Amino acid sequence: MTDQVTSLEVRPAAGHIGAEITGVDLAEPLADEVVAAIRAAVLRWKVLFFRGQRLDHAAHVAFARRFGAPVRLRSRGSASPVEFPEIETTADRLELGGRYGMDHEEWLRRRRHSLLRGWHCDHGARVDPPAATILRAETVPPYGGDTTWSNLAVAYAGLSAPVRAFVDTLRAEHRLGVGYQSRPGDDAYVRHLLDRQIATDHPLVRTHPETGERVLFVNGYYIEQILGVSRPESRALLDMLLEQATRPEYTVRFRWEPGSVAFWDNRATIHLAPSDTAHLDHPRVMHRVMLAGDVPRGVNGEPSAPIVGSEPGRW
Repeated sequence: MTDQVTSLEVRPAAGHIGAEITGVDLAEPLADEVVAAIRAAVLRWKVLFFRGQRLDHAAHVAFARRFGAPVRLRSRGSASPVEFPEIETTADRLELGGRYGMDHEEWLRRRRHSLLRGWHCDHGARVDPPAATILRAETVPPYGGDTTWSNLAVAYAGLSAPVRAFVDTLRAEHRLGVGYQSRPGDDAYVRHLLDRQIATDHPLVRTHPETGERVLFVNGYYIEQILGVSRPESRALLDMLLEQATRPEYTVRFRWEPGSVAFWDNRATIHLAPSDTAHLDHPRVMHRVMLAGDVPRGVNGEPSAPIVGSEPGRW
């Protein structure tokens, strides 16, 4: 066993989700045994936290490649590094202030006009959402800006047996932009969404391709409609399932520091980005690498089906 393995420690952060990993320098070449230990930990705890890391862009991408193939987005924010197409940089004030005719505060208000709207998995409207995301903090406010994750496998297991049997049979339409509340009159963001529609017919419960767990595949940001039921029935079901998915006991909240890294299983979690920093005069700059994922399959083995805007493996 290598020294890297013996120094690595997994410290659970909450009862059902989240663990802090200590004793590993992600900027260094990692032994295969360390990669295997980290992979096992992310499958077990769904999101891992590393503090005090010294990753630059190249090391961030190199670390990600040990766990899968980084995706290359066709469109990234202007703060993203040109020479590293695998990295998307999110700098909220830079990217959203003034964009589409809205300041940052209005943008957040229209994206999250209900308590559960902000909860999402990354790119959930695609037919093949990313398998995992690795997010690195460069600059964060001195207070505020926490991110919260929820364990969707535990959320599914926590449903009663009759409800589990029912939702196992259902599918839902996930569509980019359904969580956005449009502005009166002309809305530049709505026009942007109409020009770039992405929608998929996903199972409401997916089987995790590595662990075999059943995962409650719901979120507040992308789901348009549970298929095969009326809109009032769909709304009631979604409200119930989203409340289940975001129960506090299924969540973990992380306080970011410069050099912090979060690595999460995008197939088994949803997360809530912070909305408590718009009034603070502090930047928040984060760098994200996402790993290519598979096409979800339901309990009966039936795969997700693209409706518009995406195809497997093509970003």
